[in-house]
Amino acid sequence: MTTSGKEKIAALGAGRMGRGIAIVFAYAGHPVTLIDFKERLEKDFSILSAEALTEIRQTLVLLNEIGLFSDEAAIDRILDHITVVPKAASAATLAEADFVFEGFPELLDLKRAALEEASRLCGPQTVLASTTSTILVDDLSSAVADPALFLNAHWLNPAFIVPLVELSPGKATAAETTARLTTLLEKVGKVPVVCAARPGYIVPRIQGIAMNEAARLVEEGVASVEDIEKAVKYGFGFRFSVLGLLEFIDWGGGDILYHTSNYLADAMDDKRYAAPEIIARNMREGRIGLKTQQGFLDYGEMDIDAYRKARLGTFVQRLRDLGLGTAPQV
Repeated sequence: MTTSGKEKIAALGAGRMGRGIAIVFAYAGHPVTLIDFKERLEKDFSILSAEALTEIRQTLVLLNEIGLFSDEAAIDRILDHITVVPKAASAATLAEADFVFEGFPELLDLKRAALEEASRLCGPQTVLASTTSTILVDDLSSAVADPALFLNAHWLNPAFIVPLVELSPGKATAAETTARLTTLLEKVGKVPVVCAARPGYIVPRIQGIAMNEAARLVEEGVASVEDIEKAVKYGFGFRFSVLGLLEFIDWGGGDILYHTSNYLADAMDDKRYAAPEIIARNMREGRIGLKTQQGFLDYGEMDIDAYRKARLGTFVQRLRDLGLGTAPQV
């Protein structure tokens, strides 16, 4: 750790993901080193380094223009925290880093080779995280020198805007490793969640289904592209910017979801629309949602009226944000 109390961050790879992560941590005052982990001629590295820093500056200028921060002088202060080094300097950088984020292309053999080499250069307490969006942690961990210090950390692009980071520890990942990375991410304003090592994590698995279904609506001629987009922005997205998906099941009632899902499965002659067994089980156990004060969430100790009022108040604020919250004319 640095004398300023800020952990040292390294990004293995100076591409788009590494640059986005660098902005996040440099913005929070952490020293960040982008490691170009490829063998290059000095002139080629100089071009890459200049390109990376130029793109980061352009991104910071844009973030300033759209109001993320108001002090234009902060751009240079943030950039001062970011260094780009060639592979020849990687050993010293990795030995001193507290956290390393690997951002190589989504190729298993390429990632394993990079992680194997880099992990042997890391310090004895360095947390090493792959940012892969598709490869499971346990398919990578056997290449790492110390799997207890390794896990997946899936950032959602753009990394410097989207709060969520999905953490996926492997079978050998130490609980302390996950806790350390969770703490670090929370300190820089991110919202980490932990999920099992399953294909698709949480968000890609949900959004993949939603995006494919939207495409099918176009394919089947159900509605125009423009109207589907409006439906998503002002209906689907609007509701789920306030309520989580499971919370929304509780809000409307798991029994409603059960019956409507099974109707849709029959009407479409497609079992993919059917409710999963957990919905039926919750119904059998009386865990319908707000109506029974038990669902996916526990509402037993909650002031339901105050809860509804708070959620509806947030919905009204979302309307105003969209310029749709005008008062009715009477």
